[in-house]
Amino acid sequence: MNAHSDTATARPYVMVLGALLLLTAVTVAAASVDFESASVNVVIALTIATFKASLVALYFMHLRHDKLLNSIIFLSGLAFLALFLIFCLIDAGSRKHVQPSDLKAPPAATATQ
Repeated sequence: MNAHSDTATARPYVMVLGALLLLTAVTVAAASVDFESASVNVVIALTIATFKASLVALYFMHLRHDKLLNSIIFLSGLAFLALFLIFCLIDAGSRKHVQPSDLKAPPAATATQ
């Protein structure tokens, strides 16, 4: 008997749809909250996006029913992406905010009637 059945029911896909819609609502709610730091907002947004992309890859791209090696390759790709993004956030956070030396004030607006 084949471990992978070609007859699929709609229930898992409806559940994944509900999870994706819920995560989309969480993304919108998280975007409206100020977490005192831009890097925290980015980390939260990328974490939610990673969960959503993982659900899409697992169910709609059928990675869940594929060979274990393909899942390992997918997860290692996500791990390396997270590692590189963490290095970028560390680098950006360690720099001080630099103002341009030739920064000029904007011209005063004139009222025309």
